[in-house]
Amino acid sequence: MSQASNAQQVEYWNGPAGERWAAAQDRIDHHLGLITEVLMAFAAPKPAERVLDIGCGGGTTALLLRERVGPHGAVTGIDISAPNLAVAQARAHAAMADVAFIEGDASAYEFQPMFNLAFSRFGVMFFADPVAAFANIREALAPNGRLAFVCWRTFKENEWAFAPYSGARDLLPPQEPMDPHAPGPFAFAEGERVRSILEQAGFADVVVKPHDTTVNLGAGVDDAVTEALTIGPLARAAAELDEAARRKIREAISPVLARYATPYGITPPAAIWLINAKVQQQNQ
Repeated sequence: MSQASNAQQVEYWNGPAGERWAAAQDRIDHHLGLITEVLMAFAAPKPAERVLDIGCGGGTTALLLRERVGPHGAVTGIDISAPNLAVAQARAHAAMADVAFIEGDASAYEFQPMFNLAFSRFGVMFFADPVAAFANIREALAPNGRLAFVCWRTFKENEWAFAPYSGARDLLPPQEPMDPHAPGPFAFAEGERVRSILEQAGFADVVVKPHDTTVNLGAGVDDAVTEALTIGPLARAAAELDEAARRKIREAISPVLARYATPYGITPPAAIWLINAKVQQQNQ
């Protein structure tokens, strides 16, 4: 079951969805700007540290981490998505940044215990067997190493995703009921479940901290509608619809997203967990 589920994720992130994400990387960075700043401060990478960026996507966080660890540090990004890694490598080359990238599955990759920090911006909610995956990630950490990541809280709390999906629900194909713990963006919505997973995986001193913020979906309603149909649950549900059906969805969700207009753009609420933990020291 684990292998099959991971295979599904590999197929998804290397298919049309991965291509869409790769093409939208600059916009995604804009959407997640506030969250990225909060996560960087929370993870607190230090000069000369070696950092593993899990689910590094288009490389934005890997490049930011590289700046923070300085000339004596090192950053390695790992992701299952070849389209996103192509963007990451191009960005690193353009920035003349020394970042290593691995196309691989962090839940099964044979790491050496060399990293001081394992970091992730929304890259760890897709594991078929999260306890085994985090146990494997723990193997990448040196003694006294630590883990820091961000994940979404519940679907309903994240209005950037829930509001457009709800507004389009009657226009979508029938959706199968989802296991709330199945791999996906909201798989870690329950903070205590995440704590339990990490403790079972051999981590200690687990901190699960809620944080409320916003996602910037674009300068205006048209931009926000396009983003809702490009990334997130609505995009996945509407992926096979024809253009006529998608036009109806655009019409339906435009007034929904207009409610979140601010001078800074369309900024619906976002609800996240900031999570960190340490390698549990075992008596020899």
